[in-house]
Amino acid sequence: MHPLAWWLWAVGMAAAAMRTTNPLVLGLLIVVVGWVVAARRTDAPWGRSFSLALRLGAFIVVLRVVLAALFGLRIPGTVLFTLPAAELPEWAAGVNIGGAVTVQMLLGAAAEGLRLAAIVAAFGAANSLANPYRLLRTMPSVLYEIGVALTVALAIVPQTVLTAGRVREARRLRGRAVRGLRGLRGLAMPVLEGALERSVDLAASMDARGYGRRRQATGAAVVVSTVALMVGIVGVGVGVYAVLDVGAPDVAGLPVLSVGVALLAVGMVVSGRRVDRSRYRPDPWRMAEFAVVALGMVSAVSVAVVGSVDPDALTMPLYPLGWPAVPPLAVVGITASVLAGIVTPLPVMTYSGLDHAAAPASREASVGSATTAVRAPAAHGPGPAVHPAPAPAAHPTAATIPATPGVTAAGQVPA
Repeated sequence: MHPLAWWLWAVGMAAAAMRTTNPLVLGLLIVVVGWVVAARRTDAPWGRSFSLALRLGAFIVVLRVVLAALFGLRIPGTVLFTLPAAELPEWAAGVNIGGAVTVQMLLGAAAEGLRLAAIVAAFGAANSLANPYRLLRTMPSVLYEIGVALTVALAIVPQTVLTAGRVREARRLRGRAVRGLRGLRGLAMPVLEGALERSVDLAASMDARGYGRRRQATGAAVVVSTVALMVGIVGVGVGVYAVLDVGAPDVAGLPVLSVGVALLAVGMVVSGRRVDRSRYRPDPWRMAEFAVVALGMVSAVSVAVVGSVDPDALTMPLYPLGWPAVPPLAVVGITASVLAGIVTPLPVMTYSGLDHAAAPASREASVGSATTAVRAPAAHGPGPAVHPAPAPAAHPTAATIPATPGVTAAGQVPA
């Protein structure tokens, strides 16, 4: 699967979650996202990060409820208990500390926190399903350096989860505490040390591969690309604001947005000519990718249609307090995203540092290794067997630099 398809699907699911505070709709969305992840995630490190997103979402809900009880606006309703209140000066008007805590206050805060949790779960699913190194290859040439930074950032969570699991297992085998405050204290330092070691290895690997090298550009090209990018960014910002603002004039909406997008495209094309970058075996975009993106858009559109026809169906009823409605169109649209775990091909469950689509050679094909794996180009079906072959002689100073996924010689991105 193309990694960009999973991210576009996640954007559609997140857009659906942003338009509702109905706990039934949000709960259904989280269940659908979780089912797709369970059906199509790989055994790669990033495939284990969805559970962390769920825990983060649960923490967000609890934190939102606690903050509402302590500092939230005191709204009328059924009083559960009363916290000690503090008098604040006049310049802090609108801020409350303590007071009566009502059922409506807590339910409203929980619904808003659940909406944030659903958004986190949607993007956590994309992070768990999409290979971050293959996602880097889809970035335009002008955004290559930014793409590397984003790829490294996306890999932080799965790498941290993997390192924490290894440290916890090692401490358990040694008979040391793995739970509670003692376990957390013994886990934090090894995980931090591992992150620093990976950062040093990554920096050395990128430096050895010529990361950041650019062609010499003429002054006119630099001026054109800079002006086009700056004006395009401003145009896109103004256009998006005008589209979202009902009171904005029509001429400041789609026309300005279209001009901004066109200028951004021109600036990217001109700037991209300065970057030496090649693509080896680019990821194809097949019918499965179109289907996944369409399912995400169906979820977003169905919730948007319900919001325009019956806005109350997408909210948590607080006055009077009652059960949330079940909008049939939104339920059908979100449930349809279950097909994303059916129409897509089964993932490869053999991980050796990178999956086969992300790296044509196995982990043995690193600088200074004794052997390398030679793999024929991937085809639509079972490929030829992997035959070990002697590795070419490597430079003696490069033998200690580990191969880093996503970065190759002269700043190029491998398959």
